[in-house]
Amino acid sequence: MNIILLGPPGAGKGTQAARLIAKYGIPQISTGDMLRAALKEGTPLGLEAKTYMDKGALVPDSVVIGLVKERIQKPDCAKGYMLDGFPRNVSQAEALDSMLAELSQKIDHVVCVEVPSSELLGRLTGRRTCRACGAGFHIRFDPPKKEGVCDKCGGELYQRDDDNEATVSSRLKVYDDQTKPLIDYYEKQGKLRRVDGVGSMSEIFERITAILG
Repeated sequence: MNIILLGPPGAGKGTQAARLIAKYGIPQISTGDMLRAALKEGTPLGLEAKTYMDKGALVPDSVVIGLVKERIQKPDCAKGYMLDGFPRNVSQAEALDSMLAELSQKIDHVVCVEVPSSELLGRLTGRRTCRACGAGFHIRFDPPKKEGVCDKCGGELYQRDDDNEATVSSRLKVYDDQTKPLIDYYEKQGKLRRVDGVGSMSEIFERITAILG
């Protein structure tokens, strides 16, 4: 079973991905992990990617697709895999489809975890981090015993710059702008599986597995 996992920042994708890996025994493949592995192994594509990264440039889609192609042919992908964070746009999705066709493979399900923007704002802006030990809290879901103070070490809790409302709103807009065409693309293929991302992590997981079977 080959899956693409979509969802905005704060949708809980990371938690769901970990549970799906455990249940179905398939690896999670992210572009970041692939790039790091290819660089470490010194593969030709990894070295090509490094030339762009060293210049601070984006790694071209052709190189990323090549890395995906190498990765999904490894033995741990025999039962399937889950792509996370790729494709990011329709041109990448089209390139992925072409590459998979060469391997006589296809994407079976595109799981899209949907959460209203108002809910996402609350989730992301409510995060607090300890300056001393780095422990994480949430003012709504996992509040500290004493406001502004870390339960673990007594350090000061603060809101990271990327968790303020303006930054979060910007990140959500970028996701919407980039991902909506992708959602339409897979919906036309009949592969999109919309999942209500509001509720407990267990409830959301049950909704996903009910769809995947």
